[in-house]
Amino acid sequence: MSRWITLFAFLWIVPVGETAEKSRPNIVLIMTDNHSPWTLGCYGNKEIRTPNIDRLAKEGTLFTRCYSSNAVCSPTRATYLTGLMPSQHGVHCFLRGGRAQTGPKAYCTIKEFRTLPKILKEAGYTCGLSGKWHLGGNMKPQEGFSFWVTMPHGGTLTFYDAPIIEDGKIRKEPKYLTDFWTDNGVKFIEKHRRKPFFLFLTYNGPYGLGRSLLKPSRNRHAKYYADKKLTSFPREKVHPWLYNNRAYINNPKAIRRYAAEVSGVDDGVGRILATLKKHNLDKNTLVIFTADQGLAGGHSGYWGMGDHTRPLTAYDWTMHIPLIWKQPGVIPAGKKSKILCSNYDFLPTILSHLGLEKQIPKKPTLPGRSYASILRGKSMDWDDAVFYEFESVRAIRTSKWKLIDRYGKGVDELFDLNKDPGERKNLIGEKKHQEVEVHLQKRLTDFFARHSVPRYNLWKGGKSKAVIHGTLRKK
Repeated sequence: MSRWITLFAFLWIVPVGETAEKSRPNIVLIMTDNHSPWTLGCYGNKEIRTPNIDRLAKEGTLFTRCYSSNAVCSPTRATYLTGLMPSQHGVHCFLRGGRAQTGPKAYCTIKEFRTLPKILKEAGYTCGLSGKWHLGGNMKPQEGFSFWVTMPHGGTLTFYDAPIIEDGKIRKEPKYLTDFWTDNGVKFIEKHRRKPFFLFLTYNGPYGLGRSLLKPSRNRHAKYYADKKLTSFPREKVHPWLYNNRAYINNPKAIRRYAAEVSGVDDGVGRILATLKKHNLDKNTLVIFTADQGLAGGHSGYWGMGDHTRPLTAYDWTMHIPLIWKQPGVIPAGKKSKILCSNYDFLPTILSHLGLEKQIPKKPTLPGRSYASILRGKSMDWDDAVFYEFESVRAIRTSKWKLIDRYGKGVDELFDLNKDPGERKNLIGEKKHQEVEVHLQKRLTDFFARHSVPRYNLWKGGKSKAVIHGTLRKK
C-alpha cells in the first residue's frame, strides 16, 4: 500500500510533461562554413589535423554520403532549420550585407515557418546561438533563441578585429573569431546546464574564401602547416568555368591557410566536448557535427562553391558535407552509414530521434525523411536519391548517376558517378544513356512539382528573399 502512495505522490509532485522534458538530451549542433568531408581525418584525410572531430566520429555514427540541397550559406542554413527546399522557404541565395540582416528593414527570412529552435523552445529547451546566423534580423535573438552572439553579415573578411553582435550592439572582437564562438558556446553550456539546452554553434570557419585567404593564418596551427605540401588539395589546371577564386588553386598560401582554419575549428570541437565532460553532461548530450555546404580545394580545377562558376554548378564538391551524430548509449559508436541523405532530412530526423514526431511540420510538405532508426542502429528502407537546387540549376543525385538541369541555359549534364567521380565526362544526349536521362528528368521534375511553393518557385516565376545571380529565362 505504501508503495502506491509513494508512486501517487511522485506523479502528483512531478507533472508528466516535466518528467519528459528532463529526460530529453541536451543538444549541441556544430556547423562549419564552406567545409567538405575530404578535409577531415575521419573521412580519410591524413594530412590535416582533426583529432577531436575524429574522436567524435569514433564515439558516434558517421554518415559517408550526406549532401547539401544548395551551394551557399543562407539557403542551406534555412533548410537545416525548416526542413524545406529553397523553392519552399524562399531563400535562394546568400543574404547580402544590410538589407534583411541589419538596418531598418531587417527581418528574419524564416519567421513564417515552424523551425527547429521554435519547436525545441516549446519542448522546454533553452536555445542559444553562438556564431554565424546569416538568415536575417541579426541584431536581436530570432526563432526561440534567448542567448545570441552572432555576426552582422555572412561573409568573412578576417578572423581578427571582426565585427560581431553582442547584447544588441555591433562591436569589433579582437580575439580569433573561431575561439570567440567557442568561448560563448562554453559560456552558454555552463550557464544553462541544469535544464535541457540547445546550442547552435555555427563557426564561420574554415571558410576558404576572400582576400584574407592569401595571408598567413595566425592561429596556433600556422607554424605546423608552414612547410607542408598538403597533397590532399588536388593540383590541377584551372577549369575554364571557374568564375573567380582562381588565385587560390595550386597556391600553397591558400592551401595552408585553409588547413590551419580547419584545425582551428577542431580545437573548438575539443573544448566543447571537454566542457560537456567536465560538467558530467557528455552522457546525456546529443552532439551533431556538420557543415552548411562543401568547398572545392582544387578538385577538377575548381576552388569554392557552386556560385563561383559560370554557369552555376551542382558538383559533389559543393554538395558533399560531413555529418556525425554522437549520443552515448543511444547512437552506436564507431559506425558508418552509407545511406544517401540530405540536409533537408535533418529536421524530421532530429525531431523523431527526440520523440517529438508530432511536432514535425506538416505544411509545406517536407521533402525529407527521418533516418532516426539508423541512429538507433537499425536498418531501414531508404530511397536512393537526393535533390538540389541553386537558382537556375536543379539536380538529382543517386548512387550511380547525377543529372544537372540548367533552366534555359542549354548546358545540362549527366554523369556516371561510379566511372567518373570527378564529374568530368558529360554523357547528356548520348543514345545509350537516353533511358536513364529521361527517367532522372522525370524524377527531378516530379520532385519539384510536388514540393515547390508557387511564390518561391523561381522556375515558375516565383520570388527570392535574397538577391540572385541573374534572371531565369523561360525554356
